[in-house]
Amino acid sequence: MTDQNFDTPPTDFEHFRDMIVARKDSLPKRLAQVGEYAIRNPDEFAFGTAASVSEAIGVQPSTLVRFAKQLGYAGFSDLKDVFRSRIKEQRTSYQDRIRALQVDTAGSAESEILQGFLDAAAGSLGALSRTVDVTRFAEGVAILAKADCIYLIARRRAYPLASSMAYTFAKMGIRIVLAGSAPGIDPEILGGATDRDAAIAMSFTPYSSETVHLARMVARAGVPLISITDSPFSPIAECSRIWFEIAEQDFSGFRSLSASMAFCMALTVAVAEARKRQSASNDLE
Repeated sequence: MTDQNFDTPPTDFEHFRDMIVARKDSLPKRLAQVGEYAIRNPDEFAFGTAASVSEAIGVQPSTLVRFAKQLGYAGFSDLKDVFRSRIKEQRTSYQDRIRALQVDTAGSAESEILQGFLDAAAGSLGALSRTVDVTRFAEGVAILAKADCIYLIARRRAYPLASSMAYTFAKMGIRIVLAGSAPGIDPEILGGATDRDAAIAMSFTPYSSETVHLARMVARAGVPLISITDSPFSPIAECSRIWFEIAEQDFSGFRSLSASMAFCMALTVAVAEARKRQSASNDLE
């Protein structure tokens, strides 16, 4: 790969992440290692020095410079601007987003706001329809269908997905445990999961540290783990038996769960149908 492929390197984190994901298999091993660390630890790239970051990764400081130039940046300092801009974006308040929304819609009627979100939802669903791996989906359904109990792990923006799945699974008579106990004993609750059960973890950038911790814990215990996330470099993807990537489009900084919710509902119903077929088959025997 030559530097001319990166004549216009990304200036924002989202596009930088997309580029790394697209290039990860063709980058030299050391540079791919740097890219993976950058995606997983963006704050350290934003605030760390070349010496501290390279020490954390286990490479020479010169490797960071080579990585930056390989992607088309002038140097490591230029690359750091991408991660600093991410911090600024995260600090944007909801009031600021509303002001940006007024600019995007020229302060016009509510119909434009509605249409903006509908367009973002349609774009997210269209992208999912084109990219979802149906074979992998069927494999995930098979794992969940034979589980004695399904553990659901999610926090923050992903929590509504787990809550919806828990409600639907319960209505269909499927045994579930939804992490998120009031006394904070989720590790103890999930500690009861075995390899006869299964777990679903859901987290999107910026990833919930608690979700990552619990997902890794159940995976180490031999519990089949299925993850729903937004990147191959997601920390919950690496410890999962099967993982699904879902990218949601946003409107004026507000990101919905349209595609994620549709996927989770499809997964839930498909699992219930598979269990029904299994039960019918057992009755015939």
